[in-house]
Amino acid sequence: MQSPCIRKATQVCLHGCCPNPILSLPEPTNRVSKSRSTFATSRRNFVVTTTSSFFPNAQFTNHESLPSLEESLIQFNKAYPQYSETHRVDQIRAKEYFHLSLSNSICLDYVGIGLFSHLQFQNQYSSTTAIASSSSSSAPPLQLLSSPRYSDLPFFGMSYKSVNLKTQLLHGGQESKLESAIKKRIMGFLNISENDYCMVFTANRTSAFKLLAESYPFQSSQKLLPVYDYESEAVEAMISSSEKRGAKVMSTEFSWPRLNIHSAKLKKMVVSKRRNKKKKKGLFVFPLQSRMTGARYPYLWMSIAQENRWHVLLDACALGPKDMDSFGLSLFRPDFLICSFYKVFGENPSGFGCLFVKKSTVPVLEDSVSAGIVSLVPAKKLFRLPDESSGTDTELELIYKFGIPENELSTSSSFSGPISTQKRQSKSFEDGEIPQLQKTEANAKHKGLETSKIVESEKPADSVQHGDTKISGKGSLEIECRGLDHVDSLGLIMISSRARYLTNWLVNALMKLQHPNTEEGISLVRIYGPKIKFDRAPALAFNVFDWKGEKVEPALVQKLADRNNISLSYGFLHQIWFSDKYQEQKENVMERRASEAQGMVGNQRKDKADLGIAVVTAAFGFLANFEDVYRLWAFVAQFLDADFVEKERWRYTALNQKTIEI
Repeated sequence: MQSPCIRKATQVCLHGCCPNPILSLPEPTNRVSKSRSTFATSRRNFVVTTTSSFFPNAQFTNHESLPSLEESLIQFNKAYPQYSETHRVDQIRAKEYFHLSLSNSICLDYVGIGLFSHLQFQNQYSSTTAIASSSSSSAPPLQLLSSPRYSDLPFFGMSYKSVNLKTQLLHGGQESKLESAIKKRIMGFLNISENDYCMVFTANRTSAFKLLAESYPFQSSQKLLPVYDYESEAVEAMISSSEKRGAKVMSTEFSWPRLNIHSAKLKKMVVSKRRNKKKKKGLFVFPLQSRMTGARYPYLWMSIAQENRWHVLLDACALGPKDMDSFGLSLFRPDFLICSFYKVFGENPSGFGCLFVKKSTVPVLEDSVSAGIVSLVPAKKLFRLPDESSGTDTELELIYKFGIPENELSTSSSFSGPISTQKRQSKSFEDGEIPQLQKTEANAKHKGLETSKIVESEKPADSVQHGDTKISGKGSLEIECRGLDHVDSLGLIMISSRARYLTNWLVNALMKLQHPNTEEGISLVRIYGPKIKFDRAPALAFNVFDWKGEKVEPALVQKLADRNNISLSYGFLHQIWFSDKYQEQKENVMERRASEAQGMVGNQRKDKADLGIAVVTAAFGFLANFEDVYRLWAFVAQFLDADFVEKERWRYTALNQKTIEI
């Protein structure tokens, strides 16, 4: 469906009414007005339906008085009858991701795209164990197959390599069949042509941002302009590296209360005059949407930046699984693009990043050798012991618990020490990032360790089938990434429609929670950014307030949610601009906190960076269902009980004090 603001590709709308255009040919003149009317009407009808269909005029003041899951689902289906057309998602979830039901867990703490399904990964482990058992005198017990320990066994890993990014992009390097196959699959999934872009694997999202910052020519193109309404570890790493190389960092602001881009200020920074019309101004970093608030930004900001001599970095990490299908890559053609992938949804969210560079832009980069680029290491190379090795405790554990023959183990690749399942911590982390608390448990060189289900074969054959990896006659590999395949089969319309129904229902339900016996009618939840809106990303930033109007610490909310098997995250919104109309709210909303990243922030920006709003965040992937959003709603409703809040707040404070004393 085309926004009325997009009649021509060169026509720019900065008002937020067309943030996600699916660009097509202009409509005939006699159909334009009708199309505009139909589009606007459908958006209004959606909002009206959402606000009026779910228990209209109801306010819930007691968590025990909430309607049941079954009753709520009936109301939900009546409001959104099209939701039933997305039943294929439920079938895929039940068959391929059944571990979510078995563990009764809800994963709302990260966004991104998973490469493989749980069933695919389990089947590969089962076949690997069977092969190993046949050559081992003692097979592992059958109960290992149902144990979460199976995910500890990697089928490919990553090893760091110290190379020059520019040289790597210009001339390439020695690339395994495994790397070529995965690169081809990812570029096909993102609709990125190998004729236009080259790509490197990075340890994670932060590594990709930092790697680019250390190679970009800030000496000549000095400005760095990121567009983020939240504190990001990856962006802060880029800022820190850029400032050391002479960059002048600029800041975008977001208008309260909807947290849309402050268009006038951003336009002034982007289109500022410069005498040299051939020289690039710097790097414009654009994320398309906020991974915290769900606010979408007009794509055409990139056109404005390009027309005003900026290099453009498109951050695609917060996009939904098929959102790149609605992005006119051939029209906008950003100079750089960063995305990330994780292994299996609902398990270990660590993964690798991908840095794409337009081939015509590569020559402007400067020579720089820095950590961040990685190689994908096949399993058989990951587990091969030198003949003289006597075997470590870790190796013996793998031999005993997984039935891996000793001659297939290796300590010469990308990790050392035991590989343990990484449990989500109480701190927010971004796609492909291992939480800071986990980084203390392993060497930094090994934080990018990733797993999959691919084993590379050196045997030439016309056609060899090894597990889910097909090796063609020419020796190339075709890899089945079932997580990506499922997304491709569902398509953009089904995925985005389902997310729209679930997200907006939850927003409406949260706003119906209100503290009892309060004269001012204090709402339990405050939502930041867009509320009920047809076109919003499936992410939500909110806070919970007690009956006195005091905010419950986001970290406490996150920890309590974790006890209920609901994985949430928390972050920090910043760069918020208040007009004169909202100046009174500013003092009540904004807060100052001691930044954990003060050492990474320049002195001139430190005070401003520490002023913002700490929030709880939830993100909904394509596998989310109604029970997920209902359970989150029911959990938040527990904070209507004043005794519950005080008891948990006291316990949280006591535990923190005890930790500090130790």
